[in-house]
Amino acid sequence: MTAKNQINRRTFNNTVAITTGFAALQTAYSYSQTVGANDRVRVGFLGLANRGRQDLDAFKKQSDVEIAALCDVDQQTLEAAKEKYADASTLITGDFRKIYEQKNIDAVVIATPDHWHAIQTVEACKAGKDVYVEKPLSVTVFEGRKMVEAARKYNRVVQVGIHRRSGNIYRDLATKNIDEWIGKVTVARCCHMSNMFPDGIGKLKPTTPPQQLNWDLWLGPRNLRDYQPNIAPYKFRWWNDYSSQIANNGVHFIDIFRMFLKEKSPTAVCAMGGNFAVNDDRTIPDTMHVTWLFPSGRLLEFSHYEANSNPIMPVPCYVEFRGTMGTLYVNDGRYVIKPEKAGQFQTKGERMKEHEEILGGGNNNLNITAQHARNFIDCVKSRAVPNMDVEEGHRSTTMSLIANISLAVEQRLQWNPETERFIDNEKANSLLHYEYRAPWKLEI
Repeated sequence: MTAKNQINRRTFNNTVAITTGFAALQTAYSYSQTVGANDRVRVGFLGLANRGRQDLDAFKKQSDVEIAALCDVDQQTLEAAKEKYADASTLITGDFRKIYEQKNIDAVVIATPDHWHAIQTVEACKAGKDVYVEKPLSVTVFEGRKMVEAARKYNRVVQVGIHRRSGNIYRDLATKNIDEWIGKVTVARCCHMSNMFPDGIGKLKPTTPPQQLNWDLWLGPRNLRDYQPNIAPYKFRWWNDYSSQIANNGVHFIDIFRMFLKEKSPTAVCAMGGNFAVNDDRTIPDTMHVTWLFPSGRLLEFSHYEANSNPIMPVPCYVEFRGTMGTLYVNDGRYVIKPEKAGQFQTKGERMKEHEEILGGGNNNLNITAQHARNFIDCVKSRAVPNMDVEEGHRSTTMSLIANISLAVEQRLQWNPETERFIDNEKANSLLHYEYRAPWKLEI
């Protein structure tokens, strides 16, 4: 990215604040002519396995949603979804572009493999569709910024599936001043753990793709390669061309940190790790530790353990916030505060009272997904900014992506969050994007 391009992007971002208000009013007016507050929203679904099915279930719960189209490159997966979710009017297709051609489809839900998210989101915005796109937002930092620009240029509602932004306990805690509540937070920790020793995703030889799978379209912008059963449909998350576990799982917890502490972006990142124990075909580490530094004076640590899985936190949680007065432990339905005790040379005693809050029903993962879907549909109708707007999704996803780059170049890196480039490190900057395989392009 040249200096000229950086200036253009910054100029674009500055003008968005001025123009978005008027543009949103225009869009809301034109949209209200076709979809009113009480009308059904016609939604197309891209990617129908695993998380795609969960999204379908979440959106099906919304009484004002019509499942207008289903798309998957695997015919078997497509047929199974058709049988469960479709009616006589539902468009069934193996090519997402067919959905984008339909003028009467209002929005799309994108639950395809991560390397497809950018192209499909940008093209949806260009086609006048609002977008619910699963996490992680993108596989490169460049892609994520282009997705934000497309959403703003075409005045689209784009909700990222980092769904805990719609969870009751997270939204409540985000209203608090955490530093005043538990003292200055200097360290927060989060982790992903799953003991996959010894065989992991296995070691398999390339073979002919299953007859029902359009392998070329599955690969899309990535380089052409032979099919392996431990890549698709789900195990692509252990191949760095298509995903990573820090982006897949870690981005949820990274975002909770940013949300609670009102953090924008780190200024440094350092990652270490490798494939130390699991004997499989993966191209991501089985063990990884990352630290990000923020100018506010705190560290976020993420641990990725796939060769062992015993808890590392004294209270079961997703994110641990360590303050000077107490430590906060948070998960989907419960949070606990353990008081800090005075240390060396300080007046003895506990510095605050222990506190625990447990929420009732409606706080498991699938229910929070339904809450997130509800927020998206409401915003499609009102043109309001969704709980997990694409800009916020981009910033949280970026943290996971620059951690992968730090690991790849084996260096602690300085990050400029304004230009979204590393400082004085062209090797690292060269990994901010990759060249797409023809004919795929990312153009807004």
